[in-house]
Amino acid sequence: MHSKIVIVGGGAGGLELACKLGRKLGAGQVMLVDSRLYHIWKPSLHEVAAGTLDIHQEGLSYQMLAHDNSFTFVYGALTALDARASSLTLGSVAGADQEEVMPERHIGFDSLVLAVGSTSNYFGVPGARENTIALNATEDAERFRLKLLKLLSLAELSKEGGPAARVDIVIIGGGATGVELAAELREASGVYAAYGFQRLRALEDVSITLLEGAPRILAPLPQRVSDAAVELLRKRAIKVFTDTRVTAIDGDKVCVAGGADYPANLCVWAAGIKAPDFLAHLGLPTHRGGQIEVDAMLAVPGFPHIHAIGDCAACPGSDGKLVPPRAQAAHQQADYLRRNFLLLAAGKPAQSKPFVYHDYGSLVSFGSSTSVGTLMGSLKGLSWFVEGFVARMMYVSLHLLHHQAVLGTVRTGVLAVARFLIKRGKPLVKLH
Repeated sequence: MHSKIVIVGGGAGGLELACKLGRKLGAGQVMLVDSRLYHIWKPSLHEVAAGTLDIHQEGLSYQMLAHDNSFTFVYGALTALDARASSLTLGSVAGADQEEVMPERHIGFDSLVLAVGSTSNYFGVPGARENTIALNATEDAERFRLKLLKLLSLAELSKEGGPAARVDIVIIGGGATGVELAAELREASGVYAAYGFQRLRALEDVSITLLEGAPRILAPLPQRVSDAAVELLRKRAIKVFTDTRVTAIDGDKVCVAGGADYPANLCVWAAGIKAPDFLAHLGLPTHRGGQIEVDAMLAVPGFPHIHAIGDCAACPGSDGKLVPPRAQAAHQQADYLRRNFLLLAAGKPAQSKPFVYHDYGSLVSFGSSTSVGTLMGSLKGLSWFVEGFVARMMYVSLHLLHHQAVLGTVRTGVLAVARFLIKRGKPLVKLH
């Protein structure tokens, strides 16, 4: 197999790039490679974990997207790269019975874009990998949801006699993922109580604790956003502890510096991310954090035909620091490369201006009714604090804009209306 442009990784940035290029250049020139068969917007995983979003309705088939946007989709995981020969290797794919479904394959390319995202960084904490769930992918969120449903059922049954069981949830990491998950779980626990868990008292029987090692949660965001988030969490009976360093995690508790323990029969790791380990074995220069090094044009030094975007790229910013691993950064980098590839396809030179990241602010969801965050102005240092219903609508619009990029305006509108109507005929949480 061969394609002029091969994109490895179907996350927000990689998929948007494949869709936009495919619509302009066609399937013979654009190929997307991913180790999964369907796409979900990663910021939605906390809703899947809480059960308020059904992954089987939310997921978008890569094969469908490839057909509709005129690119080629290839299913498989990147296992090797020969940068000088412009060739990559995909591992074989096995079915549920471990029988080989697809053999190992080799793909040639003229240009390569690595957009493989990130994975959890456990920082060497004993027991963290074995005893926590990290929301890296849909299967992680589904595993969390099923375990939560089991624990809620046991707590409900314990009311009939014997010692009452409690659901103790500990979330490690006070960034956006941890904060959004805590708020979504509290809202969902009340909804579960209305669907057959009549004896369950959500506030008393479901304990949610958020642990953060920094002096405040949402540390990259302004103090006002952090303070508002703490207040919203406490109103929902979510315990927040900052300056709390986790030292070990057992099967039923989280140990922190100073000797304190927090009971936990369901624990989530949201304390940090890193580049996937396999990037270190591709023969490309890597940053000390494991990301692929790229220059101001998003090209890998020494390999101008290979690019990296999103969380897996160590991209220099105009302030001398690396561009932060955010969805908006991947979106902007994808648009930058799209313009370059279209210029080259038209026989014109690529743009000479380097990539410049623009921070448009951040929004954090607190359930179905409210959000909080900050919007950045066009003037340096100017920002607006937003919260409540308006912020929530802005948060929802980010998801719709992503769908618009991969589905188009009309289909996104139809899908939004369809989901609204479907919700009126189904439970508010997934119960199976």
